[in-house]
Amino acid sequence: MTSKIKPAKGAPYARIMGVGGYRPTRVVPNEEILKHIDSSDEWIRSRSGIATRHWAGPDETVAMMSVEAAGKAIADAGLTPEQIGGVIVSTVSHFKQTPAIATEIAHRVGAGKPAAFDISAGCAGFGYGLTLAKGMVTDGSAEYVLVIGVERLSDLTDLEDRATAFLFGDGAGAVIVGPGKEPAIGPTVWGSEGDKSETIKQTLAWDVYRSTPVPGGEGPQERPAPEEIRYPAITQEGQAVFRWAVFEMAKVAQQALDAAGVSPDDLDVFIPHQANMRIIDSMVKTLKLPESVTVARDVETTGNTSAASIPLAMERLLATGQAKSGDTALVIGFGAGLVYAATVVTLP
Repeated sequence: MTSKIKPAKGAPYARIMGVGGYRPTRVVPNEEILKHIDSSDEWIRSRSGIATRHWAGPDETVAMMSVEAAGKAIADAGLTPEQIGGVIVSTVSHFKQTPAIATEIAHRVGAGKPAAFDISAGCAGFGYGLTLAKGMVTDGSAEYVLVIGVERLSDLTDLEDRATAFLFGDGAGAVIVGPGKEPAIGPTVWGSEGDKSETIKQTLAWDVYRSTPVPGGEGPQERPAPEEIRYPAITQEGQAVFRWAVFEMAKVAQQALDAAGVSPDDLDVFIPHQANMRIIDSMVKTLKLPESVTVARDVETTGNTSAASIPLAMERLLATGQAKSGDTALVIGFGAGLVYAATVVTLP
């Protein structure tokens, strides 16, 4: 039987055309974190490599930070907002289940009526979004796609949790994915290990105070007074996550290199998720990356910004001249789920 469906007419390849970032104005040093936990600046730096992080103020919402980063990415790509045909936002800190924050962002940047949706893939979210955007461009469902990783993790930080209070930061990073004449986004190696889902998790469900409905349809019981409500926080089993990231994600990174036909000697830049300096350094060693490879270490001053960390690190490397347009970069994100995504890209 012959199909009546016409073949897709997308671009032969997709590429990253522009990048933008937004970091909140408030810089929080380790000394401020130490007001709430029994630790030291030396301990925090030795365990994570983090010296400062940015925390959003009341007006620096998920939408506001995203719009700022998106505007820079659109300008960097040499486009107008009206040309954007898709908006993908990866975040775990937009607290409305519906509507997707992507629709508001699309409207606020002036993108017209693009496809717009959110994804939840934790610290691997940027890689997931990039892969979906590549598919949209090569399939022909959108010519230009805006991919945003954004988090306000300060809202999900337990300041009294000695294991995580110092880790998280806020910010937004964005890229534009559009048509290319040659391969510029390699095959994605991605997946999940759900048997380890409890190693990084939210401490409470949003409906923790909503009682089980009474049989007979009488509905939930009365909720507690506002002053009794506790907000969820992110917690993790640090050692388990560290071992998984160092040993398993180095394998995934190598698989992404192999899939792209790129050797470590061909790389110019390595941009891993900015989770922890020790994880980054260990991955560099395991992958046997040459000293000539520029390694993103944005975590020192930005902290762990989950889905935003890779585009923020990419933006900083390009802005400071540590990386340049046309460089070949390996990017890998990994986190809650546990999920991961790695690919090789040409920098815009």
